[in-house]
Amino acid sequence: MIVVVLHEPQDLVNIAHVVRGMKNFGFRDLRLVNPGEFESYRVEGIAHQTQDILSRVQTYTTLEDAIADCVHVVGFTARGRTAKRNLQRPREAAAEVVAIDDGTVALLFGREDRGLSNEALDRCHRIVTIPSDSRYASLNLAHAVVIMLYELALTRGAEEIPFKAPRRPSEPTPTGELERLFVDVSRALQAIEFFKSRNADGVMRTMREIAHRTPLDLREVKLLRAMAIEVTKYGERLAGSRLHVDR
Repeated sequence: MIVVVLHEPQDLVNIAHVVRGMKNFGFRDLRLVNPGEFESYRVEGIAHQTQDILSRVQTYTTLEDAIADCVHVVGFTARGRTAKRNLQRPREAAAEVVAIDDGTVALLFGREDRGLSNEALDRCHRIVTIPSDSRYASLNLAHAVVIMLYELALTRGAEEIPFKAPRRPSEPTPTGELERLFVDVSRALQAIEFFKSRNADGVMRTMREIAHRTPLDLREVKLLRAMAIEVTKYGERLAGSRLHVDR
């Protein structure tokens, strides 16, 4: 089990954003150590539909009690540490955390204004720093939590979840239909004198390369053909009106 532990969070809005991030990525267990303020109904007013998480929130007066049952504690800080063997980046930490099958793992985050103390970091098995611009290295509390939860979700296989299929999947385009598109596009470009200063064969060859690279489905080809036909009609009307149009 993975739990998020916030050590002395001061801003209820930050807590709400953490809860929302947990809901987004499928994490349910939040522990608060001496929060500056916490009222679940106010948090739910910011992070809607999170009552399932808020009903499980545990509060503690000491960090020792909050992590007493944890077999692995990962602390987060923007500050470098001399104990290099314990330093990790989020992706490396996520792989190690997900591999722990037995026991509770704590993701420990410090208060907004000064982060985790050295004493708190001393209780961590691993210390994670999130790469950021050295001129403004300190991340918002909720942002840091969400970055780590995202990495954990990826490690668990979230990236393998397929995208939803289009509501109306279209058929693949037969070669004959694609050729008719090229004819219509060529006529449209001729109608607006696009080839007046360009090589028609070269332009149409590029059009073919674009269409073959995409590739276009049948619905898209029909839409493009309809557009090309309307452009042709417009060009013919313009030519018949004998109006001069700057190109």
